[in-house]
Amino acid sequence: MKEIKKKDRPAAREKALEYGMGFPYDEELLMLILGAGTKEMPVEVMAKKMIEVLDASNEDQVVEKLLGMKGVGVGKALAVAAALELGKRRTCHLGARIESPCDIIPFVRNYAVSSKEHFLMVTLDGGHKIIQIHVVSVGTLNCSLIHPREVFVEAIKDKASAMVLCHNHPSGSCEPSEQDIEATRVLLEASEIMRIEILDHVIVGCNSYFSFLENGVLFEA
Repeated sequence: MKEIKKKDRPAAREKALEYGMGFPYDEELLMLILGAGTKEMPVEVMAKKMIEVLDASNEDQVVEKLLGMKGVGVGKALAVAAALELGKRRTCHLGARIESPCDIIPFVRNYAVSSKEHFLMVTLDGGHKIIQIHVVSVGTLNCSLIHPREVFVEAIKDKASAMVLCHNHPSGSCEPSEQDIEATRVLLEASEIMRIEILDHVIVGCNSYFSFLENGVLFEA
């Protein structure tokens, strides 16, 4: 296959916009983070050198090692380190095994402080390990509107064997509302048809949570 000349390759930004963030190479992702290089070092060269530094650095050495590169200031070093930390936080749930309601809390706790209600669906494989956490809907201050198709379409895509439903209450109370109970009932009925088991519905707060399963109301919803 004839090698594509550098000038004929699509820019990192265009790649990401057209094909998604999974398409660009690591160097191109760094170029998107950096935005620009310096007069002495074009962004593509800086990104390539940064990849070499990252590959040879431990997690706690990243900022120090990047600052040791010529042309890299505090702003760029922290931007790269922050992107790495954000990526780690957003993917730390992958593969975690869920054995009880409290196991899910660390991965959804960040939604507890939101001023809007977020309805989440956590897909699980046959071993009850997390496949993905999906934001199904973002509601108003008081409620979030849920339709079964929005929940199960993602579960089907993930080839999930089971799921855990989660949402936050902006009011701070973790007690389920009538709407919560009705939404759970509808989704449980749909789960029987789809044969994707709903293991629990968890309402998460800053300092507490409510588990439909632990409180014996999951199958009474």
